[in-house]
Amino acid sequence: MKGAAVIPHFTDHAANERTYLAWVRTAISVMAFGFLLERFDIFLLYAAKATTQVPAGLHTKASQWLGLSLLLVGALMIVGATGRFYRNRRAIEAEGSSMYGDSWAARGMALLLVLMAIFLTMYVARQIAALS
Repeated sequence: MKGAAVIPHFTDHAANERTYLAWVRTAISVMAFGFLLERFDIFLLYAAKATTQVPAGLHTKASQWLGLSLLLVGALMIVGATGRFYRNRRAIEAEGSSMYGDSWAARGMALLLVLMAIFLTMYVARQIAALS
């Protein structure tokens, strides 16, 4: 096409936006799981009241704290993804080359999610053992 306007580095900008949206979708999923987990204690309490005996190891505060933590991690993921999006956008628009590196915040959140997954696994295993 003659005379058509072309956005410089369009494919790089589009890839940056797709990556940003993937981070936002992941953060929303983490937050939804956190909300579900935080509300899971209500299900446990109603289930315990429906039976005649309450399981000895029923600790619903742990699911509340873990659910709230996942909500916070999801919100931090969105903040971090937004900062990364704008940083990459400036780097794409810059004339010179720049270093690509991982941030300590991304590593910290990944470690935090792994620790939460380990805690959740131990929590569910303990609940199953208490119910049987």
